[in-house]
Amino acid sequence: MTAALAAIGRPTLQAIAAVGRVALFAAAILGHLFRPPFYLRELGQSLLQIGWYSLPVVGLTAIFTGGALALQIYAGGARFNAETVVPSIVAIGITRELGPVLGGLMVAARVASSIAAEIGTMKVTEQIDALVTLSTNPLKYLAVPRVVAATLAMPVLVAVGDAIGIMGGWLVGITRLDFNSATYLKNTIDFLETWDVGSGLVKGAVFGFIVALMGCYHGMNSARGAQGVGAATKSAVVSASILITRPSGPTGCCRGWT
Repeated sequence: MTAALAAIGRPTLQAIAAVGRVALFAAAILGHLFRPPFYLRELGQSLLQIGWYSLPVVGLTAIFTGGALALQIYAGGARFNAETVVPSIVAIGITRELGPVLGGLMVAARVASSIAAEIGTMKVTEQIDALVTLSTNPLKYLAVPRVVAATLAMPVLVAVGDAIGIMGGWLVGITRLDFNSATYLKNTIDFLETWDVGSGLVKGAVFGFIVALMGCYHGMNSARGAQGVGAATKSAVVSASILITRPSGPTGCCRGWT
């Protein structure tokens, strides 16, 4: 019995300790947000890397998701003579849930891995130790600009992804499902509310914070050697993806936002 309880308790305590370490790391980043010095050049480069260079993958994902969503909703609605709900459900589904979640997953795959690999390599090659020697706080110089940039860039990426996703549904609707273009757009506008878009943008900011946080955390705590950097990169993507998709589930905390 003791061995069985120990087998259950050990991983539980390890999981709780890991959550505590991430929480302390996040608190340290938040504590440095408004303390000088401010590395604006690093922030600008991070905005370019995270925001601008992520637009193609987010846009491609959004347009195909919108088209596929329109097809599947039409196939289900046709069984109940409810084909007219396609524009409104596509718009609401993309803006409230699919836009931020899929955008977050794409950015997590691209950005979290990149941040973890970059910072992990800096740790292996002792560049972080060099920063400390030069009286530069590695957390302030490396983590804070990336977290701020991801938090600011993700709502913009989500907004662009929402527009492209709705356009994908519109293209499929008028070319394959025989919708009238003006009617489709009117139904989209009539049923889409401000909070539908706003809740998705709030989610996007939270997901951007999570992506950069996981990348920086695993990069800062990577083991020595190439194998350690690879493990940190994998852990960053997996943990960011889980944290993005879990709150968006039927019982998740972000469900209340919608």
